[in-house]
Amino acid sequence: MDINYYIFLTTEGYTFQPNSESILPDIENLQVIGFSSGVNAKEAFKNLLDNNQYLKNTNFDEVFCYKLDSDYKNTKEYFYISDL
Repeated sequence: MDINYYIFLTTEGYTFQPNSESILPDIENLQVIGFSSGVNAKEAFKNLLDNNQYLKNTNFDEVFCYKLDSDYKNTKEYFYISDL
C-alpha cells in the first residue's frame, strides 16, 4: 500500500494584519490545520488528530484536505473534527 500525503485546511477563523486596530478581521482566508499521511484521506485525518490531540479542543470543526499531488484539484475531501 502506498502512503499519501495531505494538507488539511479550514475556512473557519479569521486573520488580522499586523498592528491592526480593527475589531473586525481584515482578511478572510484559509487556516492550515496541518499535514498528515495515510493510505487514504480518512486515515490521514485520523492520524492528524491522533498526533495533534489539541485540535479536538479548538473551535475548528469543518476541515477539508487535498492530497499533495499534481492532480490535487480532484482530491478534495471534507471531514469534521467533532465526528471523532
